[in-house]
Amino acid sequence: MTLVSPSLLAADFLHLDRDIAMINRSEADWLHLDVMDGVFVPNISFGFPVLEAVASACKKPLDVHFMIVHPERYIERTARLGAMMMNVHLEACDHLHRTVQEIHNAGMKAGVTLNPSTPVSLLEDIICDVDMVLLMSVNPGFGGQKFIENTIAKTKRLRQMIADSGSRALIEVDGGVQGETAPRLVEAGVDVLVSGSYVFRSATPEETIRQLREL
Repeated sequence: MTLVSPSLLAADFLHLDRDIAMINRSEADWLHLDVMDGVFVPNISFGFPVLEAVASACKKPLDVHFMIVHPERYIERTARLGAMMMNVHLEACDHLHRTVQEIHNAGMKAGVTLNPSTPVSLLEDIICDVDMVLLMSVNPGFGGQKFIENTIAKTKRLRQMIADSGSRALIEVDGGVQGETAPRLVEAGVDVLVSGSYVFRSATPEETIRQLREL
């Protein structure tokens, strides 16, 4: 069974209560939350007031993805939300191992995210310390972008690295995940699918989530 983490970035922000209620009813495994600062990526999404409101209403584990500079500053506050996973970008962390340790010490699982142009080989010395690797299959910052085809080959390389190292890290992919790309990603070795527009703009979002889980 594939894990599905719908991305709140594609939800209706005028009716977040309605969309979170849908997530709670659905078979979604997690809820993916993209925090953007307008510095690390060219967009600003939402911050802790929204995160705290969502955390109070969402019954699914929170998969929080920080697309920001200095994500280590927010580890304790993210832990206080009750977040299950804190994802940080390799490109944004000068001391990635220390940040991963601090996330674990705060009681969360640690995810490391790679931009499309960042090779998986850079994870070699930390792959056994992380709980998940998130591969961006679009350039981060905006929803609704076209899937980058190289992600399939990149996923296969990462799956091989995980197998060779004995790591137990999950592979998550975010960006352009829909009916055509999702089966190919799962076949390549993806464990967790992040899907935004494809879920929230579906006429039957709960059924769309169910179909993704069955891949």
